[in-house]
Amino acid sequence: MSKSCVVYAPGTVANLVCGFDILGLCLSDPADKMEVRLLHEKKIIIKSADGYPLPENPEENTAGAPIIEMLREINEEVGFEILIHKHIKPGSGIGSSAASAAGAVVAANHLLGNRFPKSDLLRFAMFGEKVASGVKHADNVAPCIYGGITLIRSISPLDVIPLDAPDLFVTIVHPQIEVRTADARAVLRQNVQLKSAIRQWGNIAGLVAGICNKDPDLIGRSLEDVIIEPIRSQLIPGFAEVKEKCRQAGALGGGISGSGPSIFMLSKNEQTAKDVAAVMQNIYHNLGIDFYTYMSQINKEGVKVVSN
Repeated sequence: MSKSCVVYAPGTVANLVCGFDILGLCLSDPADKMEVRLLHEKKIIIKSADGYPLPENPEENTAGAPIIEMLREINEEVGFEILIHKHIKPGSGIGSSAASAAGAVVAANHLLGNRFPKSDLLRFAMFGEKVASGVKHADNVAPCIYGGITLIRSISPLDVIPLDAPDLFVTIVHPQIEVRTADARAVLRQNVQLKSAIRQWGNIAGLVAGICNKDPDLIGRSLEDVIIEPIRSQLIPGFAEVKEKCRQAGALGGGISGSGPSIFMLSKNEQTAKDVAAVMQNIYHNLGIDFYTYMSQINKEGVKVVSN
């Protein structure tokens, strides 16, 4: 077994507008760097490489909790030391907790000779999401582990379907405000009108069909959320303006990334994605809100092991 490795755990976009908790895609940028070392005792050590305040208690850490679950199924005296370079800010809506969870289990599995399949890694990683939000969900950790776009048909029993992602570009703006996943869940209504549910089901089906058929126009028409976005968008300054003006600039469509505050837009080509980034930047400059922007193609690889 290898003694150490380095992995890059990429950010993700969950929900994909209408697919709340069931759809997600993998980004190339941003990504966390994680240095993981195999220990010959059942112990988990977690350190921050850049001073970012990460919980050192494994049970309270989104990277530690999945490793605890993994070690429950290993009848050996092994553990791991994890050094995290945190580039995906918690509360950004770009899958910060998922990157830590997925990166940790992929790295640990690599050091153990890849004894667990991806389905088990996903099962372990969901415990990290439970630490972050109080709920085990897979729409971030699944694309982070599998790459590309994933459909979570069911959590119990766990049933994840990787979709053949089209060659689209993703532009993201992350306004420097924080929206905690738990808070964003708390504002949601518990009951939905039937006519809204029917419209949402149609959009989800259309989006999956558009992805599978690589039909960008159908994808664009289906990027509509009539249940979650109208409520959560109130937490994000400039959201409506970003969405409208990015569509005018040529984006297929988009919406809230995860629970926000980041906003993502899909485009057919790189030049349109750059134009969309310029629109996002101009809006938040005018609002006087600090921000970061990212642009990448859909990452079809997921967490990447780069060295031993």
